Parts: sequence; C-alpha cells; structure tokens
Amino acid sequence: MTRWIAAFSACLLLAAGGAQAVDIRTETVTYTAGGTEFEGYIAHDADVDGKRPGVLVVHEWWGLDAHARDRAEALAEAGYTALALDMYGQGRVADHPDEAGAMAGAVRQNMERMKRRFTAAEAVLREHDTVDADRVAAIGFCFGGGVVLEMARQGADLEAVVSFHGTLTTENRARPGDVEAAILVLHGEDDQLVPEEDVDAFRKEMVASATDFRLVTYPDAQHAFTNPEADRYAERFDLPIGYNEEAAEASWQEMLGFLEAELRE
Repeated sequence: MTRWIAAFSACLLLAAGGAQAVDIRTETVTYTAGGTEFEGYIAHDADVDGKRPGVLVVHEWWGLDAHARDRAEALAEAGYTALALDMYGQGRVADHPDEAGAMAGAVRQNMERMKRRFTAAEAVLREHDTVDADRVAAIGFCFGGGVVLEMARQGADLEAVVSFHGTLTTENRARPGDVEAAILVLHGEDDQLVPEEDVDAFRKEMVASATDFRLVTYPDAQHAFTNPEADRYAERFDLPIGYNEEAAEASWQEMLGFLEAELRE
C-alpha cells in the first residue's frame, strides 16, 4: 500500500508540474485469431526514449470506438504504449444496444474465444518495438472491464488489470494461486447494471482467492461514467447510464497511480 501511495503522489506531482512535450504516434494494426481478422489501434509517444510498459485497452460493448482509441492515446501521453484491441473482428462497432449485446454475449459465453482474441492482441503489443514485454497491463471499460477481469482469473501473465465500471460476475471464480495480476476495480455507486450484490460477491471472491485487489467506488456515478457519449446513448436508447466528469477524472488518476506502482517500480 505504501508503494502505491508513493507512486500515486508522484503522478499527481508530475501532473501539477505542467504538460510535457509529447509526439503521439498512432497506427491501425491487423492481426488474426481463430481465422478471424481483427483491427487494433496502437498509440505511443515518439519522444519517450527506449522501451516502456505496454497497456491493452478493451472497449465497451459498442466495439472499438472513439472512446477506446482516446483512452489509448491518453495512456501514450502518460508514457505507455497502448493497444486498443478489437474483440469483435474487422473493427466492427455496434450502433444499437441489441447488436452490442449480441456481439458482447458471443464473446462472454465462449471463454476460449475470449482468451484467444485477447492473447492475439497481447502478442501484438508485446512485440511492438517500444514495449518492454515483461511489463504489460490491461484495462477495460464496461464489457471490456469484465474481459480483463476474466483474463486475470484465467491466470493471464499481466502485471496489473484495471476495470472501469466493468462486469463483475463470472462462472469462473478465481481460486487461490490463479491470479497473477494486481487488480483495481473502479465502480460507480449508482450503477444499476452492476448492483451491490455483484460487488459484494466479487469482493468475497477476491478475498477467498487471496488476490491482490483494490476496489474504489464513486458517488453519483452511473454505469459507463467514463464515456462522454454515455448521456447521448442514455437518451437515445433509454439506458441507465451516464457520464460523470468528476468520477471519470478521479478514476483515471487512480489508475495512473496504480499502473505507476505495478509497472514502473
């Protein structure tokens, strides 16, 4: 805990010290898994010398959209190389909750498919010229938060995993010794899609499996609180979601401190 607090404080001091010069480079990469072609989005800062930690970014149930790409670029600005991966294939993005639910469900209901798609993207990131392959983490949002937690439960070789307003339930509960990654869960107190009983069950699962985890909740924050488009989706489709700028910023800073401690110390 002391290590994490020190790292988090360092991040805040760096932010307070003024913006650093950056040269963010982005590219779309294609790769295959199970005979399907996928499109990922890589971002890194060309002004950073040498290799640096890599971070996988798993999108919401909508698919690899602007929100996921933006988060990859923000990680690049923080000194990481980030790959916003594609869990659906060919960069598909849903434009209706029914379509999003069907695509997300097809992944969540087939653990082997999920793992195959995740690890294919992970290999792309680890092989990138700027990445230290021994220091890799994964973050995810909503559906993506559930994906990274499932990968951690499966014993993925990751230093850290962060879930933003992610799905917490599972049919594959972690057992002692299963989870190698440190876990951070960032959850909205007003999340109607991930109720308190799911949070309690997750907490008990983590304690029972002796997993290194931290769970932070944000008041007045609904599901999808990090996505600026959430309010538009809520109005258009009558969904119980919403953007919360304060929670979005606080949770991002929480994540930066966590990654600093797990990947750079």
